[in-house]
Amino acid sequence: MKIILCLLSFFLIVTTATAAESRPPNIVLILSDDQGYTDYGFMGHPEIATPNLDKLAKESAVFRRGYVPTALCRPSLMTLITGLYSHQNKTTGNDPVGTPANKAHAEKAGKDAREVLISHIDQAGALPRWLAKKGYVSHQSGKWWEGSYQRGGFTEGMTKGFPNRGGRHGDAGLRIGRDGMEPVFDFIDRSVAAEKPFFVWYAPFMPHTPHTPPDRLFEKYINKGVQERIAKYYAMCEWFDETCGALVNHIDDSGIKENTLVLYVCDNGWIQTEQGSYAPRSKISPNEFGTRTPIMFRWPGTIPAADRPELCSSIDFVPTILAATGAKGPHDFPGLNLFPQLKTGKAIERDTLFGESFAHDIADIENPQASLLYRWVIRGHDKLLLTYDGAPGKMQYPPEGGEPQLYDLKGDPDEMVNLASKKPDLVKDLSGLLTDWYDPTERQSGKVFAAAAKPQRESRREPR
Repeated sequence: MKIILCLLSFFLIVTTATAAESRPPNIVLILSDDQGYTDYGFMGHPEIATPNLDKLAKESAVFRRGYVPTALCRPSLMTLITGLYSHQNKTTGNDPVGTPANKAHAEKAGKDAREVLISHIDQAGALPRWLAKKGYVSHQSGKWWEGSYQRGGFTEGMTKGFPNRGGRHGDAGLRIGRDGMEPVFDFIDRSVAAEKPFFVWYAPFMPHTPHTPPDRLFEKYINKGVQERIAKYYAMCEWFDETCGALVNHIDDSGIKENTLVLYVCDNGWIQTEQGSYAPRSKISPNEFGTRTPIMFRWPGTIPAADRPELCSSIDFVPTILAATGAKGPHDFPGLNLFPQLKTGKAIERDTLFGESFAHDIADIENPQASLLYRWVIRGHDKLLLTYDGAPGKMQYPPEGGEPQLYDLKGDPDEMVNLASKKPDLVKDLSGLLTDWYDPTERQSGKVFAAAAKPQRESRREPR
């Protein structure tokens, strides 16, 4: 009898361990909004305090040289949810404008041009739908441009979306973080109680304008002698950090830390000016302060914490999440599945990343090349920017010259010295990589759109 009991106990332990190992991980995506890649304590900022994200970085595989392929809200988020570049999912900017091409597409479909644009997610597919086939429940909060949360396959969410009032990019979802975290916490608690694997899309409207931080944080930076508008931005970064800490602590306090993969990225960069709004070569720009972001993966016991020197891109998120969860997408993805290297700590065998920039205003919702302004490639520490003659719309900082831009990011991380004229062979070599990536046959490189010669004033409303 004693032997039988021992065998039963052993079998129970093995069965429980096997079930725990086979249970797919929860996925929590934290997405910052309009934050410069240097604007964290762990990234070396001398003023901005981000203790919670600093702690997350210590517990994560952190890539300080992370990037988003397109440095603007909507296309950046569409890459994260579809796993495709903007030229593939056809969502290149934030809003369609009243061009003849867009009017023709709307008339043909018998729908508003904005609805035609949103339909791209139906064609491309979305991560929550693929996770649902593995039994996942999912929750959307924060920024979300593609109609209602159901349109993206989320089982729950906060955003009603277009055509509802205020549905352009988040409506009720934009309250998350600024007005507490209860909707996300409630979802997590219900999912844990039901023993359901879950996916959380936490994309708060932070530190994005309006910069309305709590007085306690604003005064902290004012008292340090920081200029008022800069102080508000700094305080917003810290306020966002507090919400991230609350979210991660809730995960840990719920007893699911070892079975939850937390990912962190920012949608695009930002340089706050003393006059308000953003500086050139930040948001929308293909420059480092537009497209670079720290990227983190935390999964205690599965992904070793490490400071990873390799290049990383948000284009890698979908294939990596699918691999970690055992879910399947409907097609191959252009990004890398980083899960094997994240688990083993082995080097990622890639030294090249690609990206593209388009106008904020979409000239043709079915033809990405119509608004193409830049493409870029990074190989090692060499970065090449090529300019294209796509329609810029009403941009605050449209392209001003068409010459190639070549930078040594190791010696010149701020991209101040253009080496293109001194290294024509390297320009040719890197240009070939861009052509191999894809060839924008409808656009010319080395030129700018004729109307872009004179910078156009943008509306007072900042791009969102």
